[in-house]
Amino acid sequence: MKKNQLIWGLLVLAVLVGLVVWGRDRIHFDFGVFRAQLALADWRKIAIALGCIYVCYVIRSVRWAVLLRHNKKVPLFSLLGTQVIGFTAVALIGRIADPVRPYLVAKKTGLPLSNQIAVYIVERLFDLGSMALIFCSVILMAPTGSLPHAEVIKKAAYGGLAVTVMGAVFLVAVRLAGGVVASFFEKVFGILSEGVGRAIGEKIRTFRAGLDTLRSFSDFAIVMTLSLSMWGLISLAYLEIMKAFVASPQLSGLTLAKCMLLMASSLAVSGFQLPVLGWFTQIGAVAAAMSTFFGVAAEPATACAATLLLVGFLGIAPVGLIWAQFEHISLRKIAAESGHAKETLVVDEPAG
Repeated sequence: MKKNQLIWGLLVLAVLVGLVVWGRDRIHFDFGVFRAQLALADWRKIAIALGCIYVCYVIRSVRWAVLLRHNKKVPLFSLLGTQVIGFTAVALIGRIADPVRPYLVAKKTGLPLSNQIAVYIVERLFDLGSMALIFCSVILMAPTGSLPHAEVIKKAAYGGLAVTVMGAVFLVAVRLAGGVVASFFEKVFGILSEGVGRAIGEKIRTFRAGLDTLRSFSDFAIVMTLSLSMWGLISLAYLEIMKAFVASPQLSGLTLAKCMLLMASSLAVSGFQLPVLGWFTQIGAVAAAMSTFFGVAAEPATACAATLLLVGFLGIAPVGLIWAQFEHISLRKIAAESGHAKETLVVDEPAG
């Protein structure tokens, strides 16, 4: 895993160096204007955005506790530390630290790691579904002339909505008949490769175990409400940050529909987050999207993209580092332990 991360890091570094060399004489960037954009920003809006992001971590704690309640009842806010420290590890170390949250919850509650990984998968599915519903709803309700390439974007939104519905149908099918669905996919993919078919079947069974946390419609409704509330707050945070750059007419007058496009580009890049280098690739990608879609100048686009990263992704890091000190947790050590535990679990599963 570390070797792959190093290779990706070197590739990203090479691309960044290449872009700097290519753009040095082609792109004019005024650091004075960049600093002025930050100085003139409405920091009250940025503070509101940071508050929204912090509330989201509280919602994550409550949601995980709700997903656990049929296995073990825990206080709703007792898992807040695991969420804060886990996301801090991802922000500073990269996506390689994703297993930290389920690992910390497993240690805190005494429940098996496999159970928490299943909960993590279910949590991520609700994240994707909630974000897709919000994105598609906002885009489809937006006036046609308010978006660039509106017809293409709205077709994509319809496609996303269709995929979300199919995902929901698949989720229900796995919940009601997970063994049958797993066996079906084992046979289908087993035609190509018996190992691949078996692996897919095991993943579906693991997913089915995670869905055991949703035993009634009320369970589903509670988790879905929490997820939609959280992603609604995240969307509001993004919009507040963009509108905070009052010196840029394109950003200060941004609509929610346009914000959704930029938010989608930001989340797509963050899904492959590398430590440190990934911060700059995310800033560059989001700034490029602002310039391409809405004609935002390079300086305000970069200032806004950097603020989005600092508030939405790195904003939890100071709290997480302090919390980890109180809990006597080393982020690097816990990331290595969680990764090793997950790999051991994956290796042991087929034999089991």
